Amino acid sequence: MKFIIGIGGVTNGGKTTLTNKLIKTLPNCCVVHQDDFYKKTDQIEVGGDGFKQWDVITALDMEAMTNTVKGWMENPVKFARSHGVTLSPAPDVADPDNQTHILIVEGFLLYNYGPLLDVFDKSYYITIPYEECKRRRSTRQYTVPDPPGLFDGHVWPMYLKHRREMENSGITIDYLDGLKTKEDIYNQVYEDIQNNLLNRL
Repeated sequence: MKFIIGIGGVTNGGKTTLTNKLIKTLPNCCVVHQDDFYKKTDQIEVGGDGFKQWDVITALDMEAMTNTVKGWMENPVKFARSHGVTLSPAPDVADPDNQTHILIVEGFLLYNYGPLLDVFDKSYYITIPYEECKRRRSTRQYTVPDPPGLFDGHVWPMYLKHRREMENSGITIDYLDGLKTKEDIYNQVYEDIQNNLLNRL
């Protein structure tokens, strides 16, 4: 069985933290990080707001990301091995092809790209309020540091715009409260995934 989980949400909401906890506890679990598909700095356009457009879909090579997800879908065993993921043998299933394989796709614009919308078996989205998001963002060290005014002038407005688009897309999303403890969020999602997997057996 193949099962694909989307973990989307606002910048600094806790997507990577949740993903990293799930990877350690879910069987045969691989991950695709959307941030790995950013284009090079010189390919990022400057928008009408005066800022480099890092927080829009065109800043990412979404075709390459989609092809990576499809590569997993075609052969999760081969994908796992090529990415250094150790496959945990199920006691009652000798053939790795017949085991449960899970892919987590993690990123801030997962549900705004048409070709990816149909691949998710379960879609989560972490939200936090403006003030908390701005506070967390200000404490992060980025490879390309945020210029003054980027959060209010570009990051937050783009988040609101993309969230509206996502909500109008018709995809079924489970919203997660990013103000809860990391443990609470993890427990909620882990339990939900386990229930979904059991229902598919």
